[in-house]
This record gives sequence, structure tokens and C-alpha cells, in this order.
Amino acid sequence: MISAQDVNKLRQMTGAGMMDCKKALTEANGDFEKAIEILRKKGQKVSASRMDKEAREGAVFVKVSDDNREAVLIALNCETDFVAKNEEFQNLGKLIAEAAFTHKPADKEALLTLTSGNLTIQDKIIELVGKIGEKIEVSEYVRLTGEPVVAYIHAGAKLGVLVALKGANGVSEAVLAAGKDVGMQIAAMNPVAVDEHSVDKSLIDKEMEIARAQVLAEGKPENMVEKIAQGKVNKFLKENTLLAQAFVKDNNKTVGQYLNDVSKGLSVAAFKRVSIG
Repeated sequence: MISAQDVNKLRQMTGAGMMDCKKALTEANGDFEKAIEILRKKGQKVSASRMDKEAREGAVFVKVSDDNREAVLIALNCETDFVAKNEEFQNLGKLIAEAAFTHKPADKEALLTLTSGNLTIQDKIIELVGKIGEKIEVSEYVRLTGEPVVAYIHAGAKLGVLVALKGANGVSEAVLAAGKDVGMQIAAMNPVAVDEHSVDKSLIDKEMEIARAQVLAEGKPENMVEKIAQGKVNKFLKENTLLAQAFVKDNNKTVGQYLNDVSKGLSVAAFKRVSIG
């Protein structure tokens, strides 16, 4: 006979539902270790059954070092916004971000193999899948270093940005605030690169090809095509590279000018933008 005390004990150990714990203990004839294994296998079965489902909801989680020199950002996806707000889901996201920050895995695959307690991150995800019945996955993991690195999480935690600044004369409140402003800019405007020199050549070539086709379709003289097309590409670079963009809080300045006004020589070394969905 499985007692209510045993069921509650297993529930405290695993976080699984009362009925699931009772069924697992019954199947295991009261053996707690076997019951835990049964619950884990249940999670694996649920995870396998949800593989073809779309996980378009979720939240981003960030961890920044105390000295603001390094940070990690992860996106943890699920199927519904209801689950994304679930306390266990939120705790799992924080745990994964903490593990990524501590161990500095090379990529997402390496992150999933990290151990927390007696389980890997992947096993912890599967365990929670078994409890809530939804697909859960880490869709992105990025890490950035800088002097300093500033994190910006957009309202609702569906989008996060890491900004690595350079040229800062110390990590002041003004510099950190400027980093937040730039993070907000990146969240809103989604630039393709820091500046025109860091844009992938293949993207510039593609934009040039599109611009030429547009100019020819407009019936412009053939000897003017290259010049007009180049003008279109220059406009694209101005609108889509971070430092050249108009600053969202003051359109009379570019982002580059805004940063230089905050602290002479302050600029952006790199950024990462991660979103859900």
C-alpha cells in the first residue's frame, strides 16, 4: 500500500504531480529510486511525442558578471505563453543561464551536456517536459565579453540584447545607461552589423544586385545604373548598421554620435540579439 506520505515525499523530491508520483510508486512497488526512473522515462516519452510541435513561446534569460566584463544570453522556448510564465520554467531558464555563465560551453550542444546536480541540462529539460506536457528547448545561446558588456531585456522577456562597448574610460553609471540605450536601439531597429565595415560582403553584394535591378526597372540610363545603385546601397547601410542609424531617443544624432557625446571615444565593439519566435 502506497501511503500519502510516500507520495508527498516523492513529489518533494521530483516536483512531479501527485497522481504521477502515486502511479510511479505503485509501479515501482514503493521503491523510490525506481519511481524516480519511471518519472524520468515518462518525461522522455512526452518529449519524444512533442518533437514535431512548434515551440514559438518562451523567454530569454541573461547572466552578467559583477564587473560587467562578460555575459551570457539564452532563449528557452516552449509551446504556450502560459508555460513561459510558469515558475518552474522560469527557474529552469535561470539555472541554464547560470550554468552557461559558469562553465562557458562552446555552443548550444555543449551547454545541454553540462551537469547540474546529478542531471545534465538536457535531462532537466526532459524532466520538466514530463511534468508540464509541452515541448521545451534551448533555441539560442550566446556569450559576449567587453569593457563593459551591458544587457537589455525587452518588456515581456521575449527579446534580449548584449552590447559590448569599447573606449569607455571606466565603468560609470553613464556608460552603463548608454549601453542600455543602445541595447534598446538594437532591440527596436535590428541592425545587421555594428558599422558598414563589419557587414558581410555577401549581404552587400546581394543589396547591390537588388539595387541594380530596381534602377534598370525604373528605366534610368545605363551609364547611371552603378552610381544610383551604389547610392541605394549606401542608404541601406546607413539605415541598417548600428552606429550610423538615427538614435531612437534623438533622431538628430546617430548612435555613434550619441555614444561619443556620453564619453569621448565610446563606441560599440559587438552585439548579440536573441528573440523568441
